[in-house]
Formats: sequence, structure tokens, C-alpha cells
Amino acid sequence: MHELSLAGGIVKLVEDAAARDHFSRVSQLRLEAGALSGVEVRALRFALDAVTPGTCLAGAQIEIDEPPGTAWCLPCGTSVEIRSRTDACPRCGSHQIQATGGTELRVLELLVHDD
Repeated sequence: MHELSLAGGIVKLVEDAAARDHFSRVSQLRLEAGALSGVEVRALRFALDAVTPGTCLAGAQIEIDEPPGTAWCLPCGTSVEIRSRTDACPRCGSHQIQATGGTELRVLELLVHDD
């Protein structure tokens, strides 16, 4: 389950930001895990619940946005929405598509406190 290592990386990123920016606690964390990111959101949420106690994220409300995947279809010359990297273009059925969005896992927002 690579979501556990991703959760550990997220905690490290936030803890490093806390040390750098001098905050002690996070009350809200908002993440984005795109449909094409390869992240199982339920597993990531479970992993975050397991690794945040004892960190500045302990007790934080964690929101995970799941934007759809987007791709450029070469034959159509248009941007289309896809759910999987193996999907065909919903307009023309071609598999000549290149992912252009929804591939990211990133921190969008932190609500922090200096307690």
C-alpha cells in the first residue's frame, strides 16, 4: 500500500512547513488527488488517520478533492475528460490520448495555528 508512504510524505511536508513558518498546529488540510494520480483516496485517508497522531496534523480535518482526469485526444484535437489512463476518447473512440490533468497529488491549503 503506497498510500502509507504518501501519507508519511505529506506529514513530513507539513511538519517541515511548520518548522520553517513557525506554526504549531494544523486544523484543516486540503489535498487534491486527481483521478489519474494512482492514489486510492480511501486508503490515503486511512493512512493519514494512522500517521497523524503526535504530529502537528493531529486532529486536523482532512479534505481530499478528487478532480477528474483530462486528456488531449490527438485525432480529435480536443481536451476530453477520462476516468482512467486506459480509457478511449469519449468522442471518437481513439486510444491516442495524452493525460493533461488529474495526475497530481498535492497540498492545496493548510489552516494553521500558533498555539
